[in-house]
Amino acid sequence: MLESLKAITASIAIGVEAAGALLVAYGAAEAFLGSILAIVRRRSLPGERKEVWLRFGVWLLLGLEFELAADVVRTALSPTWQDIGQLAAIAGIRTFLNFFLERDLEQYQLRKRARTRSDASD
Repeated sequence: MLESLKAITASIAIGVEAAGALLVAYGAAEAFLGSILAIVRRRSLPGERKEVWLRFGVWLLLGLEFELAADVVRTALSPTWQDIGQLAAIAGIRTFLNFFLERDLEQYQLRKRARTRSDASD
């Protein structure tokens, strides 16, 4: 029974991990195409590069969450202390990355809203 549960959780973890990788790959492809369009135009619109960066950041955050979920699922059944330590390290690193990326995205959104308001009042 335990071996069956381990096989099921391993399959789930692989599926969730693959979904996270696909999300990051899609975001990377979208960012790459957005960057190419900005280069081809030779002149990017105001904020266009930041918009590409913002959208890529959102995809990265979502992908990181999926990857962390896969790690949690993988260690859910009878983890060893080594598994727990590795999960804690991975979770710490990903949480650190998420925190700073999300903070940067929020600051950009606040600046964008402030610019939009000031442009509208002019």
